[in-house]
Amino acid sequence: MTTEASRLPAIHTIFWDVGGVLLTNAWDRSERAAALEHFRLDEEEFQARHEMIVSSFERGKISLDEYLDRTVFYRNRSFNRDEFREYMFSLSQPMPDVLAFAHALADSGKYFMGTINNESRELNLYRIEKFGLREIFRLFVSSCFVGLRKPESGIYRLAIEITQINPQECCFIDDRALNLEVAAKMGIRTIEMQTLEQLRDELAKLGVKP
Repeated sequence: MTTEASRLPAIHTIFWDVGGVLLTNAWDRSERAAALEHFRLDEEEFQARHEMIVSSFERGKISLDEYLDRTVFYRNRSFNRDEFREYMFSLSQPMPDVLAFAHALADSGKYFMGTINNESRELNLYRIEKFGLREIFRLFVSSCFVGLRKPESGIYRLAIEITQINPQECCFIDDRALNLEVAAKMGIRTIEMQTLEQLRDELAKLGVKP
């Protein structure tokens, strides 16, 4: 019996989200909450300032120092900028089993591997270096590099245009449904990341194995 998946082109390219899939999130709600508690900052005041500039921060329009100037160090604090930055960076942790699986797919030589992720420049570069992501991925379509954010359709379109690969030959892995919905409308096959076992199974159904 011929299935719909078997009638579609084979997957040649795999795009991955980073935070929530390969690593913990860089500076999402839980990370911000941890920092606010650690440094005893006013949540409402911080969040109001954060929401006003987070788009510029993740698009690479302002630096981490500028972001901190506007959200934390607009008044005197009992801690310094280096302490806050160090704490921010320390919140990033790997998901070793998923990273190992992604590495195996990259090492197989069968797939073009890239990321499509929303992250600020300094945190993104730190995470790429710290967790050896250059050894896995050949392309980083990161919001801070391209000036676009998920779930804007433009960031997915850019990834397709750069690689010049048929969207149906691509798979995008993310842990957030909205990001996947937009990619799917462009013809990209999608998987909502829940567990490594589930991810392996769904990729295998698409014919993707190390």
